[in-house]
Amino acid sequence: MLFHTDLSRTGGFSNGLDLNRLNWGNYDLVVIDESHNFRNGVGTHVNTVENRYVKLMDKIIKAGVKTKVLMLSATPVNNRFIDLKNQLAIAYEGDTSLIDNKLGTNKSIDEIFRQAQRAFNAWSELDAADRTTDALLKTLDFDFFELLDSVTIARSRKHIEKYYDTTDIGKFPIRKKPISLRPVLTNLESATNYNQIYEKLSNLSLCIYTPSNYIFPSKIQKYIELTHNKGNELTQTGREQGIRKLMSVNLLKRLESSVNSFQLTLQRIYSLINDTIDKINRYEQYGASSIDMYESADTEWDIDDSNTEYFTVGNKVQIDLADMDYKTWRSELTSDIEVLNELIRMLNIITPENDGKLQSLLKVISDKIENPINSNNKKVLIFSAFSDTAEYLYEHVSAYIKEKYGLNTAVITGSIDGKTTIKNFKATLNNVLTCFSPISKDKAVLLPDSNDEIDILIATDCISEGQNLQDCDCVINYDIHWNPVRIIQRFGRVDRIGSKNESIQLVNFWPDMDLDEYINLKGRVETRMKISIMSSTGDDDLINDEEKGDLEYRKQQLKRLQEEVVDIEDMSTGISIMDLGLNEFRLDLLEYIKTHGDMDTKPKGLHAVVSSSEELPQGVIFVLKNVNNSVNIDNQNRIHPFYMVYIGMDGEIICDYLNPKQLLDDIRLLCRGKQEPIVELCQKFNEDTNDGKDMQELSNLLRETIHSIIDTKEESDIDSLFTVGGTSALISVVSGLDDFELISFLVVK
Repeated sequence: MLFHTDLSRTGGFSNGLDLNRLNWGNYDLVVIDESHNFRNGVGTHVNTVENRYVKLMDKIIKAGVKTKVLMLSATPVNNRFIDLKNQLAIAYEGDTSLIDNKLGTNKSIDEIFRQAQRAFNAWSELDAADRTTDALLKTLDFDFFELLDSVTIARSRKHIEKYYDTTDIGKFPIRKKPISLRPVLTNLESATNYNQIYEKLSNLSLCIYTPSNYIFPSKIQKYIELTHNKGNELTQTGREQGIRKLMSVNLLKRLESSVNSFQLTLQRIYSLINDTIDKINRYEQYGASSIDMYESADTEWDIDDSNTEYFTVGNKVQIDLADMDYKTWRSELTSDIEVLNELIRMLNIITPENDGKLQSLLKVISDKIENPINSNNKKVLIFSAFSDTAEYLYEHVSAYIKEKYGLNTAVITGSIDGKTTIKNFKATLNNVLTCFSPISKDKAVLLPDSNDEIDILIATDCISEGQNLQDCDCVINYDIHWNPVRIIQRFGRVDRIGSKNESIQLVNFWPDMDLDEYINLKGRVETRMKISIMSSTGDDDLINDEEKGDLEYRKQQLKRLQEEVVDIEDMSTGISIMDLGLNEFRLDLLEYIKTHGDMDTKPKGLHAVVSSSEELPQGVIFVLKNVNNSVNIDNQNRIHPFYMVYIGMDGEIICDYLNPKQLLDDIRLLCRGKQEPIVELCQKFNEDTNDGKDMQELSNLLRETIHSIIDTKEESDIDSLFTVGGTSALISVVSGLDDFELISFLVVK
């Protein structure tokens, strides 16, 4: 087992494996968990550095033995169908000819996705009231659904809870209302607060990250040729502006994370600026000197920021101070040093003992241990976006918990080896997680001779995806990730089907300020950075509509997360792949055929009677088959030649044939848990139809159903569909309408 980030590494060990000795092309099956991490494809930096996607494709999929690929993702599509295409391309090695011949579609996969994206773009422009799933489904081509059905299987938590009988595998645990805490920065009366620090931060120019801005105009071309690769859209100047903008926001994130992380960042920036000023002073005194363009440390960023192209593009370049207006730069750097000095002084008086947030965390953990949510469950999973914060928490939480309760604590960050309070314990990722969640991780099999157990686990987002840790029943977000999806992913480690816990708890630590004010800080900081960039680049796009929309989206979702745990599929304002594919029903059908034999031998006209509900009213679901291929000319019916229609007893269409996914879900819900006929409903149906002798009402409904499909008012002898006598079986051929035969129907009483 390896991690996505290992693909970017050139050596070292991962999970006990020497990456230098790994034969990447020797695997005939690759399972990629969280495959959406590869949805951006080759990106914009293909000509500069081999990114993860390229390395995965070239050294694992294409090289060596033939490789099959299984991809797992909760969010395979962000807001572009190209996200899905990039992931699928891994399976067919980027060579469309390897999949086009296997799909059975009229168009190539490239054309299918181009048409789907055009349909999605047009749909995205609709007013919110008109931007429904049905509206999109009706504009997508038959080939697109055929493609999805060939390569995807999709299920969501809501879907499983609603439509599946989970008796054998267990239910999802009950989510308690999230606990929102807003501890003060410190309990020292004379100390600073968040708002005062934010005010000081607004005075920082962070010009240390943009040395290119100070190169003399006559020398700019020299550095453009050094740093800008042909075919690569990101220039060195653009990279510097991006890092500067990220750092301005990163300072806010790290302050919100912990005083300790914020102090470390201030000290690192201070040292970087101080060293640069020293170099400039030495240049004035001794002559020739150069400045290295900024290179970041992994511990400085959260997992999302560290994956941006700003840190994967370009080679390290030196700028000759003789080519720069270094005096202006030094003056502005000196101003930043003064601000940093003041900030560091303001924070130095805050120790762990009077760190309001840390002390609040210790109280929450104690309350959880002494008053367990589920009987005798003391486990707590604590997340932070930053490894510095995680290590700070481990230092103080582990000692407190060991002394007060005798329980063990561990930390996993991805940037260092794991640590634990268990003596002589090899703290690899797998060992730590197995001892933290022994049931879900099969400790009895993996570590049969070990009695070690970990009750408190502190981690970064390196384990926020792809881990089953449902022995635990409490997740604490020590910092609120600015990407709301991350918060849901973190809680998803314990919010899993089959959990032994009856209920689970999410605890969120928020900054000690109004939420609107907190979220708007990011907007204000980015706007300030944009103004600065405008002055140096001439860019007049202060903050574009996409950024405004993104800020508003995050604001609304974070507000929701104060009151409820939101499902990950509800975090998106786009389309869910759950709405598109039918493969799960094909799998159900295959399973049915295994135990019940070939369906072709079953008589046509079979029917059943089920109970209606508030959501699914009385009516009939008819299943028809087009026998001469004269319908579906526009390729809109995804299950052609079969047609399903749900019609109400009043003749109104409840769900038309263009939405078979919804109809199949409705049928599954109506029939869930029912193995035998419902006697009282069958008796009522027989009374209403005189034991099948009087089918006039159903005949009328069937007439309306067929008209809804072929959109004609052709008069036909629909009554002849029904036999005369003591049976309600249906004759196979539609008299007067040679287009269809009637396969079966479900009466909803």
